[in-house]
Amino acid sequence: MDALKQGADALFILLGGIMVLAMHAGFAFLELGTVRKKNQVNALVKILVDFSVSTVVYFMVGYGVAYGTHFFIGAEQLAQQNGYELVKFFFLLTFAAAIPAIISGGIAERAKFWPQLVATAVIVGFVYPFFEGIIWNGNFGFQAWLETQFGASFHDFAGSVVVHSIGGWIALPAVLLLGARYNRYRKDGSLSAHPPSSIPFLSLGAWILCVGWFGFNVMSAQRLENISGLVAVNSLMAMVGGTLAALVAGKNDPGFVHNGPLAGLVAVCAGSDIMHPLGALTVGLVAGWLFVQLFTRVQNIWRIDDVLGVWPLHGLCGTWGGIAAGIFGSTTFGGLGGVSFISQLIGSALGLVWAVAGGLVVYGVLRASMGLRLTPEEEHEGADLSIHQISATPERETTW
Repeated sequence: MDALKQGADALFILLGGIMVLAMHAGFAFLELGTVRKKNQVNALVKILVDFSVSTVVYFMVGYGVAYGTHFFIGAEQLAQQNGYELVKFFFLLTFAAAIPAIISGGIAERAKFWPQLVATAVIVGFVYPFFEGIIWNGNFGFQAWLETQFGASFHDFAGSVVVHSIGGWIALPAVLLLGARYNRYRKDGSLSAHPPSSIPFLSLGAWILCVGWFGFNVMSAQRLENISGLVAVNSLMAMVGGTLAALVAGKNDPGFVHNGPLAGLVAVCAGSDIMHPLGALTVGLVAGWLFVQLFTRVQNIWRIDDVLGVWPLHGLCGTWGGIAAGIFGSTTFGGLGGVSFISQLIGSALGLVWAVAGGLVVYGVLRASMGLRLTPEEEHEGADLSIHQISATPERETTW
């Protein structure tokens, strides 16, 4: 029975890792569909190469920073208990690799290729796992202190703050240091339209992310005995809540409609295991509305050229999700309880501050040393030809 349980747990978390791995295809197609045609190849290449760099760095360094363990031992030891620790690494790696995938969407269409890979290595090797270890492994006694002071530790079941808020808030200084795309904001104050290149691909990316998200959330239980149908239904309710709010607030804009469910899913991650489904629906509705308002109003007013809106989508909606877990996870609002609103507020704020500071340092150093941005000529030609020497749809095919 023990052997069967160990095998079932290993398979459970492995399937979760595979589902979240598939989400990276969603990141790729969401970015591909949103950017202009001359930057589609770059979107696809970045996500795959960022994932590859993340895997090596998280295996060598990041996982140890977060959990104080390493894999520099014999294969016989690694294979014990059906290799559960290895598949757990795989599952958590897919979370870590989401950080550069999130950032990629914000800095699209004008960022250099190699400096971003260096940033990926530093972020996945240290910036992200340092905070991950504080929240999910109890490092440095922060969680214990919150529990002592406020009756409960910071609750983030599937990463509203640990993954999404961190990724979104790291992206903000990266976007600001990089600057707006050429001619995005004209001298007379008007906004130049840079329409998505493919609504079908944008939609495909959103759907892949939505489906994979159920692995992201449900499999965060990490063992089969801890699986909860409540997490699945809450994820579903937040997803549709975000969709409907974005539909109304975005006035039928397909870009908003397909990002709305992602906003809801980002926000519900933290409290998906403790909320009532109606609470999750409310969280999703608020997140969908927040995303549209901040993307259309705040970003344009402040001239923040965040191409995919990753700061409002992941950063702000992730922070909202961390705080919302303290509201709708409480018994007052029909939740299971065991959370503290003050702890949720402090934990969410800590994630915001750490991410912004990390983003400023990493991208500030890279801008001063390697440069972050393509030349005006390269940006005008497009990242596909400038970096990869091929376009997504060559106008002329070689014939024999």
